[in-house]
Amino acid sequence: MGMTDPISDMLTRIRNAQAVRKDFVDVPTSKIKLRIGEILVEEGYVSGIEMLAVESAQSYFRVALKYHAGRAVIEEIKRRSRPGRRVYVGWDEIPRVYQGLGISILSTSKGLLSNRRARKMGVGGELICTVF
Repeated sequence: MGMTDPISDMLTRIRNAQAVRKDFVDVPTSKIKLRIGEILVEEGYVSGIEMLAVESAQSYFRVALKYHAGRAVIEEIKRRSRPGRRVYVGWDEIPRVYQGLGISILSTSKGLLSNRRARKMGVGGELICTVF
């Protein structure tokens, strides 16, 4: 049986890997999960992402986790919109995570964007997750 929410799975893998102080975590590849990883790199929450060699039917990419002064850079990563309850926001309703210290990731008509870029471009969409 297939997975019902692969994005939640990715966020949980990151959360669990940081809890046990892993240097990296491998995530099954999809376009949306790759873009979420790219946004986390752009915003400085993870060190980088790299594609792994494909030896099975499912390909994976590796997320290099980031730590500062012995603590994980990502303190909180939460899924907001779920398959059973979608959350949509207009560009003027995009939440500020901890007064701008964190980010929101949105799925918009312009692709996946961080809250800062979506607000700048004047587009709203589905609120995927928040990161702090």
